[in-house]
Amino acid sequence: MSKKKFFSEFLKPGTKIGSVTPSSKFLVKKMIEPIDFTNLKCIVEFGPGTGTITQELLNKMPKDAVLLVFEINEEFCEKLKKEIQDPRMKIITDTAENLENYLSEYTIDKVDYIVSSLPFTMIPNGVVQNILRIIKKVLCPAGAFIQYQYSLNLYRRLRNTFKNVDLNFTPMNFPPAFVFTCSN
Repeated sequence: MSKKKFFSEFLKPGTKIGSVTPSSKFLVKKMIEPIDFTNLKCIVEFGPGTGTITQELLNKMPKDAVLLVFEINEEFCEKLKKEIQDPRMKIITDTAENLENYLSEYTIDKVDYIVSSLPFTMIPNGVVQNILRIIKKVLCPAGAFIQYQYSLNLYRRLRNTFKNVDLNFTPMNFPPAFVFTCSN
């Protein structure tokens, strides 16, 4: 999908897309940097968009690992299905709030990492709180929730939810982004 097409998806009325352009290679690097790919079994990705982070995750994941990808934009789902044909990736056209249902369906007890591009500033507070509660519940003890945002608005909420929150910044993205790495 071209940047122009991505931008047109962003402009659609009622859109849930939080960015005007796909993630830069610099942001992708910052998002996957905290992940220990050695023995992981399951990664969840919320809001993969056009798959720039998705592809990097698959490139580094073990052959027996699974990647559950949650995307509510049907055009993005079609693009992912067409352009990334990897049996480890399971595309789920549903909201992050339903994560536990799919973990049960795939008989997964805990998740090693959750990588998220969700535009939390566009999501109602109660939904955000529910998603964060679910994330905290399903993460492995050594796992992490990695989220980027374009502001620090989410920082306090993350600090109140997780034991550790590391903050990073990527100026080489448009717009520049903050990366939060959260663990229990």
